[in-house]
Amino acid sequence: MKNRGLFVFLFTIISTLSMGYGQSTVDEVAVSTWKGFERINFMFSGKEAHLTRPEKPLPGNPWLWRARFPDYHAEIDSVLLTKGFHIAYVNTNNQFGSPKAVEVWNGFYDYLTTTYGLQDKVALHGHSRGGLFIYNWAKQNAEKVACIYGDAVVCDFKSWPGGFGASKGSKKEWQVLKTEYGFDSDAEAKAYKNNPIDNLDALAKAGVPILHTVSLKDGVVPPDENSLLLVQNYIHVGGTATVSPCSSGIQKSNGHHYDIDDPKMVVDFIMRHSTENKLLDASKYHRMGSGLQNSRIQFERNKKGRVAFLGGSITHNGGWRDSIYAYLKTRFPETEFEFIAAGIPSMGTTPAAFRLERDVLSKGKIDLLFEEAAVNDATNKRTETEQIRGMEGIVRHLLKSNPMMDIVMMHFVDPDKMKTYRAGKVPEVIKNHNRVAEHYDIPTINLAKEVTERIDHGEFTWEKDFENLHPSPFGQGVYARSMLQFLDKAFAGHIDNDDKIKAHALPNPLDVFAYANGVFIDVSDIKLKKGWKIDSNWNPNDGKSVRPNYVNVRMLISESPGSTLQLTFEGNAVGIAVAAGPDAGIIEYRIDRGKWQRLNLFTPWSTSFHLPWYYTLASGLTGKKHRLELKITDEKDEQSNGHACRIRYIYVNKP
Repeated sequence: MKNRGLFVFLFTIISTLSMGYGQSTVDEVAVSTWKGFERINFMFSGKEAHLTRPEKPLPGNPWLWRARFPDYHAEIDSVLLTKGFHIAYVNTNNQFGSPKAVEVWNGFYDYLTTTYGLQDKVALHGHSRGGLFIYNWAKQNAEKVACIYGDAVVCDFKSWPGGFGASKGSKKEWQVLKTEYGFDSDAEAKAYKNNPIDNLDALAKAGVPILHTVSLKDGVVPPDENSLLLVQNYIHVGGTATVSPCSSGIQKSNGHHYDIDDPKMVVDFIMRHSTENKLLDASKYHRMGSGLQNSRIQFERNKKGRVAFLGGSITHNGGWRDSIYAYLKTRFPETEFEFIAAGIPSMGTTPAAFRLERDVLSKGKIDLLFEEAAVNDATNKRTETEQIRGMEGIVRHLLKSNPMMDIVMMHFVDPDKMKTYRAGKVPEVIKNHNRVAEHYDIPTINLAKEVTERIDHGEFTWEKDFENLHPSPFGQGVYARSMLQFLDKAFAGHIDNDDKIKAHALPNPLDVFAYANGVFIDVSDIKLKKGWKIDSNWNPNDGKSVRPNYVNVRMLISESPGSTLQLTFEGNAVGIAVAAGPDAGIIEYRIDRGKWQRLNLFTPWSTSFHLPWYYTLASGLTGKKHRLELKITDEKDEQSNGHACRIRYIYVNKP
């Protein structure tokens, strides 16, 4: 691509280039540099135009088409160029998106897609009056539009430049517009029925997503008369549209010029929708199940939402989770959200089932919850029974707490899962979690399979791009883009007045011993015996790492072989949550005076830090009351340097 541009430039030095595209002509071609990128400047049908090209184009040559004020918020262009997008512009500035301007745009599109092989579907970006250009062209060419981004855009020229609403408008520009459109009077212009806010059905039918940023203080192009009205109309005809108010930066020109609060959100939106027709479609990895209708109604009508994220370190670390925060606040700008981040490293479904009350449900009624555990359930070698009892326990506990709660189950990727998929099989942990999801009709997002197939499709690599089961920022973006596409579909369409929030079905359990009533027993409630003590502010003195909620907290501790502990409990399962560090010992335990069983508390990771670990000592118990006995043995793992048993919680699944 770069060499071809230079060839064109050299050719124009020798002779004048004039090419015809229908009634259009291209001449006076020259090459310059813009922010380090090659820019081809030329005259298109007598109008200034340019195409800025990336150093390394993405597959398919996706591109962004700027309308009016091409240097405003150019940071979006810079990032997209770095990521492999082309940026195009043709100067039809004073034509206000009139039919004559649209005709120029038609020729410009044909020229760029034919001469430079740009992608058939283009992302459109308009600022201010640029909204008239992008929407008037898009409505006539819906099949050629990947997505639309509007920045303080004019969506109804009666508002600006007409000034027939809250805006003062511009008398001078209003006269120019009337002349350009051929209106003889204000009345004729006001009666015009093809502003951007009108006739959006073709765009909605084509599935073109829309994102607008606005300042709610914009007195020049008031959002109520423009962006908010267009988005309302678009959603009503089944389109997907979002408005993101910007307020954190500097605002000038009566609120019309402002800093974009989250430029990354804009870039991600454009990339997600501009490349999906060339890359694999994420929707093939989504199961919509019973959908997210309840949470959508809650967010849109009641203007409040509590959203929780339950999982391990990939949830704890953020990245994709932060993208969902931003998406929901943008998608539902009038909604007051509370987000609960309940990811804890190394935790799978069994720990989640028992900490659910403390970490999530104690915060209040949950409207929407995202759950992931496929990586840790497999890594921690939970059995098939444990995986189902844990996941089903979470689901049943959640739905009993709020039958209207929407749940999304996600399966994250790791090298073992990739290997299994490439062998033509489904990882056992995903099979087990999906059994639960299908039984309760819960939506799922299979990111493990999606990442595997995208890598095999040549879109990126594991080693250089995704990097690890704890994804790089790039990998977090892969996760986020899939999730946001899922949410786009889940929240698409129109909610009718008679649509109501309804309770989800709660069928009979797959496993009657699912951990659906998991609770913690505080160690302070346990009667101590010789050799045991309560450390109210435990902190290791060996310099090894610790995890949150397992340091400077109350801990039940014994380091003495022969120490015993007894507990009477009600429930069908019991276990201990321990800090398994370099000195973790070996215990023996029994239930109801049964056979003593041996358990090594030392884990493969215990040499490095005091790892929170959940050991289920018994499950599937019948009867109501049971007795647990536990003792410290004089044995220890060959890698351990002690006999310690440090219990943070005893957990029980209540009847």
